[in-house]
Amino acid sequence: MAEERRDPREVRGVGAEEADAWRELVDTARRTVSDGLVVGTSGNVSVRVADTVLVTPSGVPYDRLTPDHVTGVDLDGRQVLGGLVPTSELPMHLAVYRSTDARAVVHTHAVHATAVSTLVPELPAIHYMTGALGGAVRVAPYATYGTDELAENMLHALADRSACLLQNHGTIAYGSTLAQAYDRTAQLEWMCHLWLTARAVPGLTPTLLTEEQVAEAGERLRGYGQRA
Repeated sequence: MAEERRDPREVRGVGAEEADAWRELVDTARRTVSDGLVVGTSGNVSVRVADTVLVTPSGVPYDRLTPDHVTGVDLDGRQVLGGLVPTSELPMHLAVYRSTDARAVVHTHAVHATAVSTLVPELPAIHYMTGALGGAVRVAPYATYGTDELAENMLHALADRSACLLQNHGTIAYGSTLAQAYDRTAQLEWMCHLWLTARAVPGLTPTLLTEEQVAEAGERLRGYGQRA
């Protein structure tokens, strides 16, 4: 417990902003486990602080992460913080940061989303929350995990979207904050569960939304919530 209470700023090279971001990253990573989106050390989380990307280290259970495990790389993948090997999916995370305005990325092996990725080329528009992700959620073609090929496939699927499915693999979503990236991940898994449930009813076919309906919902969702 003493290790848990240690301030990440006590680790060499870690500033106040990185320390705060690391604590939130660890909380988010642990939430992916508690909410059933990953099992064991599958999946990974990252957050960008200036030109440093903090990432979960490879193979370390999230409940064991401490301030000493701070792991950070620059946008070219060179390690600048910590001594642990970064997640094997670093190419995907860096590709998102180089190509979008993302400040946080969440990758999971969520069960329902992964199941859908094996069935269709994109998630049918089963719910208006599709609009919150930019439109129909595409499935990136399969490639071996941790490869540049997978990162490239993912970028094509993410064009004008904030989330996509990875065929026979899982999900990836990004946002301006870790909270937003996580919420998009959870919404995607929920929609996949919804679609699988609806299509499983014998003799009936789920009603889907049109592109226009999804676009209209997306516009309305941009103004959703409390104003600052």
